[in-house]
Amino acid sequence: MRNSSRGEVDPFIVMDVMEAARLAEEAGRHIIHMEVGQPSTAAPGGARAALARAMEQDSLGYTVALGLPALRDRIARLYGEWYGVDLDPARVIVTPGSSGAFLLAFTALFDAGERVAIGAPGYPSYRQILKALSLEPVDLPTRPENRLQPVPEDFAGLDIQGLMVASPANPTGTMLDRGAMGALIDAAQQAGAAFISDEIYHGLEYEAKAVSALEITDECYVINSFSKYFSMTGWRAGWMVVPQGHVRKIERLAQNMFICASHAAQVAALAAMDCTEELQGNLDVYRRNRQMMIDGLPKAGFDSFAPPDGAFYVYADVSDLTDDSRAFAREILDEAGVAVTPGLDFDPLRGAGTLRFSYARSSADIAEGLERLERFMAQRRG
Repeated sequence: MRNSSRGEVDPFIVMDVMEAARLAEEAGRHIIHMEVGQPSTAAPGGARAALARAMEQDSLGYTVALGLPALRDRIARLYGEWYGVDLDPARVIVTPGSSGAFLLAFTALFDAGERVAIGAPGYPSYRQILKALSLEPVDLPTRPENRLQPVPEDFAGLDIQGLMVASPANPTGTMLDRGAMGALIDAAQQAGAAFISDEIYHGLEYEAKAVSALEITDECYVINSFSKYFSMTGWRAGWMVVPQGHVRKIERLAQNMFICASHAAQVAALAAMDCTEELQGNLDVYRRNRQMMIDGLPKAGFDSFAPPDGAFYVYADVSDLTDDSRAFAREILDEAGVAVTPGLDFDPLRGAGTLRFSYARSSADIAEGLERLERFMAQRRG
């Protein structure tokens, strides 16, 4: 049977690593998970309780395509609490996770064949979703001196119709300060390119608050999610903020693509937004884990990385140890019982010499994982 060339996208390698780790666990091994970018904690207790109540009282049918009005209002209020931004709730669209927001944004903003610049290393699904929509991803090889974040010079003179940035970033955890974010916004506008800011790791910051693009301009798309800070990965609830003039277009697309985001997930998400004490407790765990990684990875021999500003990742240059990060990650899994992600997921050109380590699990797991890595590397060096 015939098929479409748009379906010829690369695999999401971390999912393959997760499956290899699952098979190892099925065979009776104890695996430390440093591969997956999700919290080990459940959704906040208040969120689960709110959904339990709603299930007794409500059929939880379709919502309107833009999302529950109460949730859109609460998301808008969050921008005032976190950034001092007075946001009209009418500009907020609730989506089936950030992935649904990427689909809506790319479809609304770009025509087939247009070019969208993304920083490399970067979240691999940007590239694959763009390809699946017959758009052309343009990798911008970022530099260590810029903490692996794009700068205007990286796309000066390029023919692009869009620029997508992430801060804090996956896989590096590095952030753009206000000046760097503003410079990228200005350069994109001068190039006639739409600006999209992926802010799904906001709330997970350790020394300075992340800057939202909405603090600088309304002429942007901002994408966020309940997956990371709110600890709700599997619930598939996210949101996007768009200029007022784009809301109806997004609404029409959402009606036809998704009908609506999960009603149950929206109920839980609304309650999760007021579970501050529990969420900050999770952040305290990540903060401890981050310091453990900064101290422990160099002891194991992984000493070339930028300390992360946010998220829960360390992205290490291991080019002195391997030129095949996928094989190296498999060796670490097989020999040390630690699952890590090859950099090829994030940077097709340079990722053969990098690994991503996630510290989203419990502190006990992170401590055990670091000990295993140190033993493994000592044995490998002979």
